[in-house]
Amino acid sequence: MTAERSSPDPVKFGRHGEMKIILRKRFLILTPIMGKAFLTLKMGGHRMVGRSSRVTIHDVAKAAGVSVSTVSKALNDTGRMALETRDRIKSIASEAGFRPNALARSLLFSRSFTVGLLTNDTYGRFTLPLMSGISEALVDHGVSVFLCAIEDDPTLGKIHVDAMLDKQVDGIIATGKRIDRSLPVDLAGLPVPVVYAYTEGRPGSVVLTADDAQGARLAVERLFEVGRSRLVHITGPESFASARDRAEAFRADVGPDAVVMHGQWTEAWGYEAVGMLWAENEEKPDGIFCGNDQIARGVVDALRERGVHVPEEVSVVGFDNWEIFADQTRPALTTVDMNLKELGRIAGLTILELAEGRAVEPGLRKLPCKLVARQSCGGDRED
Repeated sequence: MTAERSSPDPVKFGRHGEMKIILRKRFLILTPIMGKAFLTLKMGGHRMVGRSSRVTIHDVAKAAGVSVSTVSKALNDTGRMALETRDRIKSIASEAGFRPNALARSLLFSRSFTVGLLTNDTYGRFTLPLMSGISEALVDHGVSVFLCAIEDDPTLGKIHVDAMLDKQVDGIIATGKRIDRSLPVDLAGLPVPVVYAYTEGRPGSVVLTADDAQGARLAVERLFEVGRSRLVHITGPESFASARDRAEAFRADVGPDAVVMHGQWTEAWGYEAVGMLWAENEEKPDGIFCGNDQIARGVVDALRERGVHVPEEVSVVGFDNWEIFADQTRPALTTVDMNLKELGRIAGLTILELAEGRAVEPGLRKLPCKLVARQSCGGDRED
């Protein structure tokens, strides 16, 4: 009887027909017992037997020579025991591929170890980096995150919130497309904590957002650093709080009469705004701060068509650090990063604190932005 080998591990058959797979530091023997496949796993002198479908906590306890309760305490970092014992038990469980039963764990701690992320940002521009930070913060705590996109549909929002509550989530993080609009679903009076990140929150709640004014000051400081003095700000609709905050910070640094042009958050508006500026007989700007990276890309294209060199004649700074635009613009775009991943990380840790019953100060927290220097602004500074 022969067997094809699909891996470098030697495969043999014993005299009773069992298949032996010889590994470097362990071996597996699959033996038919009472019609079910059982697993014998030998590692570093430890031997455990269990169903091939799952290694149980009893198997880990037997291999480690301790009680089931000791294994539970070691894996959950509770109870008093020697650090060496705790580490040894964790090592045995890890090598065996032991996964704690989620239901048992939730009953032990009266928690589901899941967090819901609710958003109407279906494009994912803001939600995806936030979710990356949330997941990164919670993975080490054994907490899973599941995303529900509600678009702008109140009925769909209620369905998803009810589903989250049915799954007994430990908390909900709400996020959206802009900081001055709430999600189209009522999150008041829920039996779980709610944290708002990059969306408008309810009074008395925890709200996290980027500091737009501080980000605008970073852009202006950079333009001044490279010797620009005739600055213009091309940005989005004045109805957006973020556009107003950035414009106010721009005027505070440049002067109350500094030119601010409000339009749409699009490349087309950036292109059009340059046409308007160059059609005037006034002295042309040598530095342009744009309200987002899409506007900045339109500005750069319009300047290139007019034979204006970036950054030699005009320096350009964007906002958002949306890499699909910033990296592909030519020259690559200096821009302000809102640190959305860090914002998500803090939101994740905050919802964890609330779920564990710890006190968290409510209110609005604005997190600092950072400048990402590329070629469109000129100068030698690296950030």
